[in-house]
Amino acid sequence: MPTYFDKQIQMARVKYTLEFPTRAKPELLYGYISTASGLATWFADDVNVNGKIFTFIWDGAQETAELVSKKINKMTKYKWLDRGADEFVMFEIVRDDLTDDVSLLITDFEEEDELNDARAVWDVCVDQLKMTIGG
Repeated sequence: MPTYFDKQIQMARVKYTLEFPTRAKPELLYGYISTASGLATWFADDVNVNGKIFTFIWDGAQETAELVSKKINKMTKYKWLDRGADEFVMFEIVRDDLTDDVSLLITDFEEEDELNDARAVWDVCVDQLKMTIGG
């Protein structure tokens, strides 16, 4: 009969979306969410691309994702190859029709008890992006 200690405890990863207002034009912002050189300026230390496969490198560690969807000047969606079957990171550029304000929406997955840390990491990343693009 299995005991509590025989079971591997796994925390469920939850999907979350963060919104970051920016002063950048969608056309400019899109280059930073869709190209290896753009993503390497703010999202990862380095990014290599082979077709639709993107390898993201952070502090020597790497993760691989497939670009599964894109809409020019609107969004990119990367499916993580080493994670759960439904896990992805998606970058969406949203322009408010009334105010013309532009925001970057980031959808990602994290363990529920790590959401605050994930938010802090994204804050730092997007701050780097804003410094790069001037807004």
